[in-house]
Amino acid sequence: MTTTTFSLSHKVGLVTGGSRSIGAAVAKRLAKEGAAVAITYSASPEKAREVVHSIEAEGGRAVAIHADAGDPDAVRAAVRRTVEVFGGIDILVNNAGISILGAVDEIAFEDYQRMIAVNVTGVFVATQEAVRHMKAGGRIIHIGSSMARYAAFPTASVYTLTKGAVAGFNRSLVRDLGPRGITVNTVHPGPTDTDMNPATGPVSKIVGPGLAVGRYGRPEEIASAVAYLASPEAAFITGAELMADGGFTA
Repeated sequence: MTTTTFSLSHKVGLVTGGSRSIGAAVAKRLAKEGAAVAITYSASPEKAREVVHSIEAEGGRAVAIHADAGDPDAVRAAVRRTVEVFGGIDILVNNAGISILGAVDEIAFEDYQRMIAVNVTGVFVATQEAVRHMKAGGRIIHIGSSMARYAAFPTASVYTLTKGAVAGFNRSLVRDLGPRGITVNTVHPGPTDTDMNPATGPVSKIVGPGLAVGRYGRPEEIASAVAYLASPEAAFITGAELMADGGFTA
């Protein structure tokens, strides 16, 4: 007898910031495992459509929803739209995030507020709204950052602050949702080849030597970790922080 351990058939997932990089890889992987997938996007409608078309071309179901992760009303509406289109929500992947670098005494307060709005408030609002629709077996997966454990270079203090907040939210939220059969976990990507931090970009010269595996990660590798945590196989895992970082923080 063959068992498909990661089967997500009849599940519905929402991936915030799902039009590019890690978010797009996660959306495609969840769909490959059988889930219907909604993605949100803010400034990349063409890329969002490409993700949806890619999923549909493989026989999956997907929808793209325009929603700025820093706008609470838009985030709530995206969750509700997901439920309207697919009949529920079982998996929430809080992936949307931004990084604006700057020394702590120089970074604009407006940039600080924007990062808090997207990286922290957006995570809270999406989670709050999603759990109102989740049943037992639900999965919430945050995309954090290895920077929350090891700050490898200067000018990222505010970004690290936001990802540290997500890690703290993750640990405490399990006490609220565990009795309801909903798990909550965080995947902390290390240096990963994304639009925000390309493997050939300036940051790679700083962090590259610290990667035990000798290379940047691929978005698909982060998506594999998410797919596992979203699966029935991970039913006893909650409150975990999975470092998917090529040994960067080891």
